[in-house]
Amino acid sequence: MREAALDKKGEDFVAIDVGGRTIIADTFALVTGRSKIQTRAIADAVSEAVEAAGRKVARTEGYADGTWILIDLGEVIVHIFTPEQRSFYNLERLWSEVEKRQAQGSL
Repeated sequence: MREAALDKKGEDFVAIDVGGRTIIADTFALVTGRSKIQTRAIADAVSEAVEAAGRKVARTEGYADGTWILIDLGEVIVHIFTPEQRSFYNLERLWSEVEKRQAQGSL
C-alpha cells in the first residue's frame, strides 16, 4: 500500500497507530497528493495494490471531490489529501494530542 502511494509520487507518507484510541481502525495512513488528479491516482493505485494482495476495500469516500479521499481497509484507514486539506485537518497533531491526553490520564 505504501509503495503504491509512493509510486504515484505521494508525499509525506505517515502511519499513525490509533489502536486502543478508536474503534474504527488500528492504523491511519496519511499521504499527500499535489492535485485532485494525483490524489485520485494514488487512491486507484492503493486500491489496486490491496486487491492484488487478496484483500478487499470496504469503502472509499471523497473520490469525486478528490481533496480528501478516505479508503477503509478495516484495520487500516488510508487518508489521501491535497496539501491544503492535510494542513487544515492536521490529523497528525490531532492524534498526537489524544496520545498526550491519554498519557496524562485526561481522557
